[in-house]
Amino acid sequence: MCCGRPGRSSRGKGPWRESVVARVSVWIGYLSGLLSDSVTPGHRKVNLTPLVATPLVPTLTKVIDPMPNPRRLAIGLMALLLSVPTLFAHAADMQAADTHAADAQDGERVRARDLGVAPGIFAPGRLNAITDVEGVRVGQVTVSRGDGVRTGVTAVFPHGDNAYLSRVPAAVYVGNGFGKFVGSTQVKELGELETPVLLTCTLCVWKAADAMADWMLRQPGMESVRSINPVVGETNDGGLNDIRQRPLANEDVWRALEGARSGPVQEGSVGAGTGTVAFGWKGGIGTSSRVLPAALGGWTVGVLVQTNYGGVLQVLGAPVGRELGRYAFQDVLEAGPADDRGDGSVIVIVATDAPVGDRNLGRIAARTMMGLGRTGSSASNGSGDYALAFSTSPQLRRSFAADRQPASELANDATTALFQATVEAVEEAVYNSLFMATTVTGNGQTVPAIPLDRVRDILGRHGISAEK
Repeated sequence: MCCGRPGRSSRGKGPWRESVVARVSVWIGYLSGLLSDSVTPGHRKVNLTPLVATPLVPTLTKVIDPMPNPRRLAIGLMALLLSVPTLFAHAADMQAADTHAADAQDGERVRARDLGVAPGIFAPGRLNAITDVEGVRVGQVTVSRGDGVRTGVTAVFPHGDNAYLSRVPAAVYVGNGFGKFVGSTQVKELGELETPVLLTCTLCVWKAADAMADWMLRQPGMESVRSINPVVGETNDGGLNDIRQRPLANEDVWRALEGARSGPVQEGSVGAGTGTVAFGWKGGIGTSSRVLPAALGGWTVGVLVQTNYGGVLQVLGAPVGRELGRYAFQDVLEAGPADDRGDGSVIVIVATDAPVGDRNLGRIAARTMMGLGRTGSSASNGSGDYALAFSTSPQLRRSFAADRQPASELANDATTALFQATVEAVEEAVYNSLFMATTVTGNGQTVPAIPLDRVRDILGRHGISAEK
């Protein structure tokens, strides 16, 4: 009896019903996430889970409330599945209406170059994104539930192959170590990256690492693997996000990994940037790139940032933060927000197709802090400022099973232009994260998007405009 199939009377009506409701609700939520891509207005991620799964749960409970009859359950579930498309369409309309209202409040969101903000001397790539580096792919999932959860996950792949079996040289630089960068010590020790890089919220890093390890171990060719080093960075979005829920699910991470693509990258309040704040305004995900002239090798440098830090915002030297009345230490110098010391965190991912070894990648990663400094950061005591740089060069790939690794890489003198390109791309990526972000309300707080009309006026007074 203990090993046989339990009889109907042993199931227990209450627990059995709750289990079925929970399982079907999870799948509905998962499907809503998959379908959200097809109903996303503009660049904004639509999360249909609270609008679809929540109304279905009471209905599902009523359907299976009587004694668990398999025939009754099958009929009920079929009826629910037939109603899902209508519910999704209704949910998408509601979410689109909210999106349009937010867009009207924030005004049109544009990238830095649309405001005449073009840092540096080198030209950007075709997309002005990290995906200008051939092979790099980005996947993002926004997690927005109820009134409190505003977070997400962003995945960056170094190439289209299995990252564990075909590793890339990599390095980590710590500007200020108030953070949790999972997997960074092995990257520093071995000088290589063996998984994609994930970004998420502070209390979700371990869940994200576990979910990615599970995903990696299920990939073809990984059947005998018994050790893996998932790399996950974070910033603390606990203002807009009810971070204590640790709301990231395995399915969220898997969707970000499986949905990674080349091409344009969503910016602003999306993915791991959904709940972040930068310089007192809504921060988020930003990206930019630079292509070196042929005389300097023609290499591409791409950057992606997750901005959640502070300081005294400046844009190409224009004192935007001070003129907008939001900057660190304002409460000491004049009437302003209390206790703002520029704390927070920022994660910078740098990709290049230049054949650069892990030692010089560390030097490239260090230069990211100069780009952050240009935007007004002072790397405060409470800020976790991390950078990870990797090379996608095929000639430097490190096969898992190889006895010897390739060693042909750029000389030290050839890296200077890459340093310059990195500083420029980091600066612009930060601006893009701010300018593309939209106002977000969550967890009892509202963080406004930086007002671009006022930014445009400030820049114009300092000789910076799109008409130049």
